[in-house]
Amino acid sequence: MPEQLDLIDLRSDTVTRPTLEMRAAMAAAEVGDDVYQEDPTINLLEKRAAETFGREDALFVPTGTMGNQIALRLHTQPGQEIICEAKAHILDWEMASAAAFSGCLIRAVPTQNGILAWRDIEPVIYKWGGFRAATGAIEIENTHNMAGGRVTPLAVMEEVWAGAKEHNLPVHLDGARIFNAAAALNIDVNTLTRGFNTVMFCLSKGLCAPVGSMLVGSADDMARARIFRKALGGGMRQAGVLAAAGLIALTEMPKRLQEDHANARLLAEALHNMEGVEVDPETVETNIVIFRLTASFPPAELIARLKVRGVLVSSVGPQLVRLVTHRDVSRGDCIRACEILTEEIEAANTARV
Repeated sequence: MPEQLDLIDLRSDTVTRPTLEMRAAMAAAEVGDDVYQEDPTINLLEKRAAETFGREDALFVPTGTMGNQIALRLHTQPGQEIICEAKAHILDWEMASAAAFSGCLIRAVPTQNGILAWRDIEPVIYKWGGFRAATGAIEIENTHNMAGGRVTPLAVMEEVWAGAKEHNLPVHLDGARIFNAAAALNIDVNTLTRGFNTVMFCLSKGLCAPVGSMLVGSADDMARARIFRKALGGGMRQAGVLAAAGLIALTEMPKRLQEDHANARLLAEALHNMEGVEVDPETVETNIVIFRLTASFPPAELIARLKVRGVLVSSVGPQLVRLVTHRDVSRGDCIRACEILTEEIEAANTARV
């Protein structure tokens, strides 16, 4: 039989596995029925999440997509528009749920670097009237996945908060990786998100929990959010086994995210020196690297070559390949991945000469 390869999985930080401490906590978790709000471990996780973000309340949801879509439903009425960046997760990766669940149209705003500023937003705000759909809400994604994990600075968000307040518009944060943004900026998540009406963040990406995301906001909004969670099939019963891992994810795992950022920068710097590859290491701020293949071979061919060598990566667009670092990929793994990437890209380039 062929030798089994130790896979270096750079497809996403969603592939992280729970730590041994998480597994032990899950096995020992005290549980109850969360639909009755009687699961003590869920209740503790929601309390800790609300405190961490300086909010009145929080809600545990199975997925980040569900958390985002609940928030959009909270802030809008059917027939309104939601402003977001043109490559936002809520537009491209959430199955048109803003239309299906909230009855809203996405107003996508292109930017150069994934950072949606007030100067981009204000021109596409529309008031209620008889000619076109009114703006119902604004959504920001920080970090921005499809912009290569770019971080929106606090000053940019402060302008958005102030402008939205003048227009009486709610602002939601897709903060799936907000702890990565906080680590990159060296700012706590409370300060970094204080002007948003609601914030969704994932426990199951770089924070390594097996399942779950959180939505935080006002007590009134979270009470309504529970209803929408139930409508989407997210009312779970003895979910404390999941919350037990989530508590460790929330309190312990943000401390190590800088390691992932350093590993991503290592990958970007190695790729920067390769013929047929286009990437700027200076734009790699967190744990995501997106590079462009400038040669004539398609990403699918490179992905297949790498898989044979035990490195898993993903394609995110024409000629675009994404690498995501996380706890389950060590510094040594990343160095090895750099060597394999170099060899396979050089081989592909040579084959086309």
